[in-house]
Amino acid sequence: MFISDIGLPDGSGYDLIQRLLRPQPIPSISLSGFGMECDFQKSRAAGFLEHLVKPLDFKLLRETIERLRAA
Repeated sequence: MFISDIGLPDGSGYDLIQRLLRPQPIPSISLSGFGMECDFQKSRAAGFLEHLVKPLDFKLLRETIERLRAA
């Protein structure tokens, strides 16, 4: 399971997920302050399976992790 913020000090979560996915797909969740449909699409296009918007709802995060682990 991989969870990353999109905005990172030395790059982006989009860049990071692309490097991690090269060997094989992994369950992944992006976190961002942006929640428009284009933001969800950009995260999925980069390789994230889910996109959650900050401020983070920890119950939703837990449910998302459980759902991805069960898949």
